[in-house]
Amino acid sequence: MCMFCAALPVAATTGIALHGKQLEAKKQAEATGAEMPKAKPIMPVTAGVIVLLMIGSVTYHTLTYLP
Repeated sequence: MCMFCAALPVAATTGIALHGKQLEAKKQAEATGAEMPKAKPIMPVTAGVIVLLMIGSVTYHTLTYLP
């Protein structure tokens, strides 16, 4: 498995985990009445990383294909 194909699920899982932690911190702040943490654009960044990895994977597999 190439580095791009291996990095795709890692990037997706990391983005989902970070997004979940951000939502949990928001819920906890609402429950305690504390100041709301600043929202970070985790999902758009994750989607961008996945798209770039897919482009890299297609390019790598296209250029390294040996008939």
